[in-house]
Amino acid sequence: MAPGSSRGPASPRIGRAGTPIIVADPAWRRAVPRGERMAARAAAAAGGAGCVVLASDRAVKRLNARHRGRNRPTNVLSFDPPAPGFGGDIVLALGVVRREAAAAGRRPAHHLAHLVVHGALHLGGHDHAKTGPARRMEMAEARILRRLGLPNPWKRAISRGHT
Repeated sequence: MAPGSSRGPASPRIGRAGTPIIVADPAWRRAVPRGERMAARAAAAAGGAGCVVLASDRAVKRLNARHRGRNRPTNVLSFDPPAPGFGGDIVLALGVVRREAAAAGRRPAHHLAHLVVHGALHLGGHDHAKTGPARRMEMAEARILRRLGLPNPWKRAISRGHT
């Protein structure tokens, strides 16, 4: 049997650069085939993370309410590292990711990669609250995704920002 072939729903898979990918909602495996691999590649390309958690909208809604005071799911949450030298965590909501990908006419795997990169850049100090830093962050995302052979998510974007 291949290593990891009998992983349970929350068993971690270690990605490149040592980033564990945790599938907390098994529906990710049906919705985004090889999503764990895509998340690991994206995290490594963006500099890594403590772990990437592929979760449900419900779980992300709870985290978003607890940590940001917003009682709704969002596409990606980034949590600062517990101490210097440790990577922060990235949590993604399956339903939001799927809806956003469909609305933008993108593959869910490509949107997943974009959001992992987005979350990792937040952990690295990037922000998009103001126009200048937002543009720099978008350019960094596009550059990293290009290195992965993925399309630029901003090429045909009509509006900026995320939910």
